[in-house]
This record gives sequence, C-alpha cells and structure tokens, in this order.
Amino acid sequence: MKSITRPTLLIDSKKVLNNIRRMKQKADESGVVFRPHFKTHQNLQVAEFFRQEGVSKITVSSVSMAEEFAGQGWKDITIAFPVNLLEMSQINRLSQNIQLNLLVDSLFTTRFLDQHASNHLTVLIKIDTGYHRTGLLPHDPEIDDILKEIAASPKLTFGGFLTHAGHTYQAREKDGILDIMEKSREQLISLKHHHERFYPKFIISYGDTPSCNLATHFHGFDEIRPGNFVYNDVMQLHLGVCSPGDIAVVTACPVVSILKEREELAIYGGAVHLSKEHIEADQGFQLYGYVVRLDENLRWGDPITGAFVHSLSQEHGLISMPEKELLTFKPGDLVGIMPVHSCLTANLLRDHFLII
Repeated sequence: MKSITRPTLLIDSKKVLNNIRRMKQKADESGVVFRPHFKTHQNLQVAEFFRQEGVSKITVSSVSMAEEFAGQGWKDITIAFPVNLLEMSQINRLSQNIQLNLLVDSLFTTRFLDQHASNHLTVLIKIDTGYHRTGLLPHDPEIDDILKEIAASPKLTFGGFLTHAGHTYQAREKDGILDIMEKSREQLISLKHHHERFYPKFIISYGDTPSCNLATHFHGFDEIRPGNFVYNDVMQLHLGVCSPGDIAVVTACPVVSILKEREELAIYGGAVHLSKEHIEADQGFQLYGYVVRLDENLRWGDPITGAFVHSLSQEHGLISMPEKELLTFKPGDLVGIMPVHSCLTANLLRDHFLII
C-alpha cells in the first residue's frame, strides 16, 4: 500500500483473464475471429494475457499504437480509424513487416493509398450502421466506386466491411443494445450478400463492448472487435452489461483531506488521472466514479454504498461519502476509484500502473 504515492491504475490480472476468456469462448463457439481492440488497455503486459489465450489478430486506433504492438511481435493488425493520409510514410514502414489492415470511407482516400503505398495493404470499408460518426451508409453509391478502385489496384486487397456500433452507449436498456446489434448485423449481411458475387471472399467485422458483453452468440459476423470488456467500467455497469466484480481496474488515489462538515473526502486524483468522463445521475449530480476500499494486497470489493466522486479539477477529486464511512479514512490512506470510462483512464495512467 505504502509503495503507491500518486494516482496509479491497479489492474487485477485475475479479472482481466476472466473477461478475456469469457469473450473468447463466445467468439469461438460462434465460429468468428476474435480481434480485440487494444485501445482500452494500451499495455504490453496485458497484451500478453491475450496472446496466452490464443489471440493472434488485434485492433488498434492509431498508427503509433500499431507500431508499438508490432514491435512486440503482433503480425496482424487492423487500425480501426479512418486512414490519416499525413502518416503515409509511417504506414509504409509498418506494412513492410506485418499484415496491416486499414479503414477507408472515401474514394479519395482509397485512391491515395493506391498511389502512395509501398507495400501490399488490406483495405476495409467503414460502414455507418447508426452511430453517425464516420463511415458510409450501407446504400451509398461510393461503396461501389471504392470497390472498383481496390479491384483495379495491384497494391490493395478488399478485406471487407467494418462497423462500430458506438450508439449502443446511448441505449437505456439491454433489449435496446441488442436491437442495435441486430440492426447492424442485418445491414452488414445485406451488404455482403450484395457484393460477394463480384469480389473475392471478404469479411464483415463488428465491434463494441456493450452488445458483445450481452450477446450470447455472434452468428452472421465473421469477426468481432470489442475492447472495453477487458477492464469494463462504471459506464458498462450502468448499462447493465457487467457486474461490479467484472470491473478489472481501479485508480488508487491518496487521501489528502477529510472534510467532515461537508461529508466529503479530498483525493489526489483529478481530471488528468481519471478524465472528465461522467454519468448524469438521476439525482441531478455528475458521477465521475465509484469508490472502493483497498485491502493490504491492493484488491477491492464492491463500491462503498453512497460514496462517489462528484467533482474533479486538474489534480483534485472530491468524494461524497456518508459520515460513518468518511470517518474510517485519514490523510495518507489510499482509496480506489472505479473509472467511468476505463479507456480514457488507462490512457492517462499508461505510465503509472500496477498489475496485481
């Protein structure tokens, strides 16, 4: 306990492995490729947990992340972010040594890749199945133009259609989350049936954690790419797709002040450690994380009833806590914060973590 002096991400290896094994088992039973998204953990040691469970294909969200994991020996990497053409030189270096799969959603980008690629590239077309962030709508005629451009190129191979159903995070109930998954499945399968007569074998790739956590099977897809499931977080908990025991990370924060008159506890742990991602609670306040006690082995149980992070500044965090619980803490103690969004917290603390 005393070896931790600043906000530090605690990663429970047993929970991580349980989360990986649960998702991989569902993928294996459905006969689909499990290509987890590594943007959640961005951690070379956690990546080895996936490798020991038989995972060989991964997803990342940037060229720099692909370079990092390629350096660790990962040979089949999808960058699930529209190609940044300003990184073409880095892409060419990376594609010398690995199977690199890139994401496009325009003819312009596809043509640029054809003209500037030094090595073979696999190209997937990003499809917007309802999230409305990036991607082409399933009936956009530009899809045909992109496919013709790829077919005519000696450097590019069509890998398939890919979507991220991020709008599951806006759903209010489990049935709504699964309905989004089903609608995405239908759109992708329809695209596949329409184009598979004219092009070599390709895949349809689907990814997001809420629906993949809830789904009992992935029939109809060829590949799944969930990421957040490896750690889970308070957002997944509020969506009802995981339990507190599935949350595999907390941020250990030093207690700096006990504010009895306000029933608050001040911690060294602010927006630069936890992010400002929050949930709007029904009672009208913003929830920045739940609070757990850490034992002498830095492990934790369920959240303390009635305790939550309600305010963050750059380095400070303020926890609202019932008096009977508040008085059990003193300055110099450590308290654990379950993150609202583990991807952001893990990124902020990627140089300050401890695997237990």
